[in-house]
Amino acid sequence: MRQLLFFRFKPWWAAAAVAAIVGSLAGCGTAPVPTAPPSSGYPPPPASVEDTSTLPPMITQAQSRWVPVRWSELPGVEADAVHEAWPAWLQSCQRPTKPWAQLCPEVQQLAGDSVQAQRSWMRQKLQPYRVESHDQRAEGLLTAYYEPVLNASRLARGAFNVPLYAAPADLARRKPWYTRKEMETNSSVRAALRGKELVYLADPVDAMVLHIQGSGLVNVTEPDGRQRMVRLAFGGTNDQPYKSIGKWLLDQGLIRDASWPGIKDWIARNPSRVNELLWQNPRVVFFKEEALSANAVPPGPKGAQGVPLTAGRSIAVDRSSIPYGTPVWLRSPGPQTSLDRLVLAQDTGAAIVGAVRADYYAGSGPAAGELAGRLKQPLQMWALWPR
Repeated sequence: MRQLLFFRFKPWWAAAAVAAIVGSLAGCGTAPVPTAPPSSGYPPPPASVEDTSTLPPMITQAQSRWVPVRWSELPGVEADAVHEAWPAWLQSCQRPTKPWAQLCPEVQQLAGDSVQAQRSWMRQKLQPYRVESHDQRAEGLLTAYYEPVLNASRLARGAFNVPLYAAPADLARRKPWYTRKEMETNSSVRAALRGKELVYLADPVDAMVLHIQGSGLVNVTEPDGRQRMVRLAFGGTNDQPYKSIGKWLLDQGLIRDASWPGIKDWIARNPSRVNELLWQNPRVVFFKEEALSANAVPPGPKGAQGVPLTAGRSIAVDRSSIPYGTPVWLRSPGPQTSLDRLVLAQDTGAAIVGAVRADYYAGSGPAAGELAGRLKQPLQMWALWPR
């Protein structure tokens, strides 16, 4: 999904601001999740038979190796509110992979049970594996992505003159398709896009954010003046490489702060160079419109697994390291947030590559965007696999 990926531009509503902007890579706000207490303060887990039983063999994936460990080695395992991850797990069970088909009925039965019962079931039925690279490195990088919430117009009018497009008819016949610059300057390419305009934004930087995140919530003003919220979901790309505009500004010595606020500040001081900046990233996302129920909180955007993402409990991963639908114990101490929690691997992204690499879905709206734009910190992961 996400080209995710900004910090993903998930891949929709995100590569993360600093991570995505520098390195990479969705009004209805989802605030950043509360941080967990330091792992050193967690009570020790209760003794269990797994702490003395023989561990299973190591599992080898294409981009990683999984080393079996005791449940007692997972930091914060007794403190996380694992029931908050159950909605994400239920989503994955809507499209279970083969190893999970047998256990998903039990996951569903436990949905309304106590945290203690859920945690006990996990210990009984799942084996933790430390995720490492093939050269035995167990620490990697965590970034984040989100779902932007933007205002748009169905018609080009006034300041709303930046189009977001559905996929052109000849997209599959030409790979890669045209670059961002060609789409804006070449008359024949512009003709191929005529009639594919879905909505118009007022800010080209907001459009870039949406392209990086891969999808977004858009409050559209219709021709008759009515307003309604829709989702612009990931509908394909021009197959051009992603290039970070933040990195380009850093390499040119033009900024020191490559967060979105830092980039927007530079643009405000250099309005005549906006196109020059945005054209540094040739990659463009095409969208498809999804209707949303009126007066209801929108579900998360669909990740690459094909199920809606859950704020604070879904991650994007390298699929060759961790299969979709895998529950993962995630640890990431850092200045932005400290995380020791159960999450589900439900998405992927162009910048999410490597054994110990994840993009954390922060939710939608400004608060989630602020976290996604600054989260770039160490990561450890443990895959939880059926025994």
